[in-house]
Formats: sequence, C-alpha cells, structure tokens
Amino acid sequence: MKQNRFEFLELFVGLFIVLGFLAFGYLALQLGEVSFLTTGKTYVIDAEFDNISGVKKGAVVQIAGVVVGQVKRTWLGEDELAHVALQLDKYVKVPADSIASVKSQGIIGDKYIQLSLGGVEKLLKEGDVLTETESAVDLEALISKFAFGSVK
Repeated sequence: MKQNRFEFLELFVGLFIVLGFLAFGYLALQLGEVSFLTTGKTYVIDAEFDNISGVKKGAVVQIAGVVVGQVKRTWLGEDELAHVALQLDKYVKVPADSIASVKSQGIIGDKYIQLSLGGVEKLLKEGDVLTETESAVDLEALISKFAFGSVK
C-alpha cells in the first residue's frame, strides 16, 4: 500500500515539473524577442528623418497614444538622412500620406515615433518608405539660442 502511494506521489511531482517547464517555455517565447514567431504578426516600413536624436532600437511606435509597434533598427543612409525601420503590427494600416514624428515622453523622457495617419486610400506595405516626417526638437539648441539672444 505504501509503495502505491509513493509511486503516485512520484508521478504527481514529475507531472507538476513537466507542466512547470512547459509554462516557463511558453512565457519565455511570448515575452522574449523570438523573430520566427513574430514575422507573421508584423511588417516593416522605413521612415527617413533629418534628425532622430534619442530614438533607439526598441523604442515604441504609437498611433493616437496606442502602441502599435517598435523601432527595429536605425541607420545613417548614403543620403545622409537618418533611417528608421518601424516594425508594426499586421492589423495597422498606414496610408501613404501619413506623417511620422519623433516625440518625447515629458521633457527628458524616452523618445518614440508618433504616426499621424493620412487619408489616402493607398496603403504602405512591407518595405515601403515613409518620407513625410518631423524630426526631433533639439531643446539644447533652442535654449542656447534663447540664452545668447539669437531667437527672433
């Protein structure tokens, strides 16, 4: 009789550990950046800016304050413009006349990309380039202009 209880307890503990590992694996895949799992759920468009000071890989992309994607990468193009790859959720439809702006959360907060959707019927698709952009406001330059009297 004791032998049966011990075998049942071993089976129960083993099953509990296996379920724990499966739950841990599921959470790791859902919360981590596993590219082969997210490729069907997102698409990437590029945006060209004069200045993206402070925007980093992983920064959020918002539409009307709602997070709809993230910055996949940034680079300096041959045209000497800052290029940003925006990885957007598949359900987000971006018209071709939309505007991408670099915004800041508060005065010294993190930088993010704000998309203002346009009204045309033509939509941007994977790999398209968004050229209607507003660059980051350089607060240091504004303050120095004000302090040294060159503001008009």
